[in-house]
Amino acid sequence: MAARARFTGFRTLDVRFPTSRHLDGSDAMNPDPDYSAAYLVIGTDAGDGLEGHGFAFTIGRGNDVQVAAIEALAGYVVGRDVEEVLGDMGATWRSFVDDSQLRWLGPEKGVVHMAVGAVVNALWDLRAKRAGLPLWDLLSRLSPEELVSLVDFRYLTDALTEQEALELLRAAEPGRAARREALLREGYPAYTTTPGWLGYSDDKLVRLAREAVAEGFTQIKLKVGADLDDDVRRLRLARGAVGPDVRIAVDANQRWDVGQAVEWIAALAPHDPWWVEEPTSPDDVLGHAAIRRAVAPVRIATGEHVHNRVVFKQMLQAGSLDVLQIDAARVAGVNENVAILLLAARFGVPVCPHAGGVGLCELVQHLAMFDLVAVSGTARDRVIEHVDHLHEHFVDPVRVRGGRYLAPTAPGFSAQVREESLQRHLFPTGAEWAGEPAPPRGAGVPA
Repeated sequence: MAARARFTGFRTLDVRFPTSRHLDGSDAMNPDPDYSAAYLVIGTDAGDGLEGHGFAFTIGRGNDVQVAAIEALAGYVVGRDVEEVLGDMGATWRSFVDDSQLRWLGPEKGVVHMAVGAVVNALWDLRAKRAGLPLWDLLSRLSPEELVSLVDFRYLTDALTEQEALELLRAAEPGRAARREALLREGYPAYTTTPGWLGYSDDKLVRLAREAVAEGFTQIKLKVGADLDDDVRRLRLARGAVGPDVRIAVDANQRWDVGQAVEWIAALAPHDPWWVEEPTSPDDVLGHAAIRRAVAPVRIATGEHVHNRVVFKQMLQAGSLDVLQIDAARVAGVNENVAILLLAARFGVPVCPHAGGVGLCELVQHLAMFDLVAVSGTARDRVIEHVDHLHEHFVDPVRVRGGRYLAPTAPGFSAQVREESLQRHLFPTGAEWAGEPAPPRGAGVPA
């Protein structure tokens, strides 16, 4: 009898892209981000040449800390049976999150939780490659019972029980095939943040906003929150550039206190913002609820920095948001995002994923498409964020045409970065960083 394959490789890399040089990604709270990936490659001795790729996203300094957290999980993977781990991803997820000593560092939040997400996503990438399917399609083919087995319902049952989740998924089953075919034919709606970085000039904002509309986008997003007069002027310019029928979302990136948010949004409201994103601390469930009540009918969106499924549950219960924004690399991977998608469906709240960064577009498209096919069954008032940065570094980059994401068809989670890009952007020794001054001790990217 042939020996069963085991995990043998667990390679981590500190990969950073110097996006701050052109202020790409700049906002009111993060003026000089260098989009970075605490990157992981998981290998086996199966002899098929397949690897699992995953990462946690950061914006530069601290990426070394995130890499160290991922490295600390190697012992939970290396040496284990491949079929056992990949065959029961629900049990695998719980083996990380239920570890008592890992929980003590969270529980279920922060650097360690994001590290678990990188590992879990890499394992899903490998499972999808072994199945010969893109991840969205693999997940969409699982039965309701198999999907529910991925979710840890602990702490959720006052809002969503296992039986209720099964009923949601079973109700969506009859239309799966038709929605899958429509997705492959038509793609999934997108919006773009490319025009709206806070460091861009007014001329650049207007030019990029017009280009976005010409490319077929029906929604753009602007960063706000540094200066009210500037925000009103920029939103007025954007509205003039795109006209009355294109949606303009705005993103404060947690800049405001509750009362300040209400006042600021009131000043922006005459220019018809489609939603206001992250108006205050992502931990402030009741603050978001108070803002939402005060500024209605302006929509409130949040999620990219929400720690876990429990906080999302509370936000839904408290009426804190109109738009829920999942992030593929903030929580503990695919399994937890399946739980969050089920919660959103239970409360009837649309999911518009956060993307951008490096690789976040590549990952989160799979989750939104899975939601369309197998969970919510709709793309109404739903869009995936798109930022036109760094896709050229990926083996299977996103494809956006006419303002829509085209469904990935290559096997896997679209997470794999080209080896030459990894080596060139390795910090601090890669060619892209050659000649940069040495960072101060304990820091990552030079200021």
